Amino acid sequence: MKTLLTGNEAIAQGAWEAGVMYASAYPGTPSTEILENIAEFKEDIIAEWAPNEKVALEAAIGVSVIGGRALSAMKMVGVNVAADPLFSFAYSGVNGGFVLVSADDPGCHSSQDEQDNRWYAKFAKIGMVEPSDSQEAKDMVKTALEISEQYDTPVLMRVTTRICHSKSLVETG
Repeated sequence: MKTLLTGNEAIAQGAWEAGVMYASAYPGTPSTEILENIAEFKEDIIAEWAPNEKVALEAAIGVSVIGGRALSAMKMVGVNVAADPLFSFAYSGVNGGFVLVSADDPGCHSSQDEQDNRWYAKFAKIGMVEPSDSQEAKDMVKTALEISEQYDTPVLMRVTTRICHSKSLVETG
């Protein structure tokens, strides 16, 4: 079935379709609606707000360590707060697939500065995917989890304000 979804809604749909069992986030535009939409799958995914981005990342890391698929989401400046556990997790490896969604805000539509978090993937030597529309956002959650498990690494999924908030047709599973 095809449906019109924002990128954030598509990421939530992709997390559910890919078997994510736990998602944690810290709210901040443009990423807030990712966890809000994941929470709609309450029978299948535990979704929790965290007191900050570091805690959101660490909680999801804990699920990955015990073998569950996990996702953490935050806006771009939140990755600065979560950088310490991200870099440590990058060299310790995953047991269950792990995706960190970084919602970047080029043009500072809702942020205090402009930051490109693709550099975090390079510096931490982790995988990265970057969708260009809602369909790719949904599909790349599963792809990122598969990459994570195959190569024993967290994967950064970089989205932007336009991907998060624009709508396009998505084939749901």
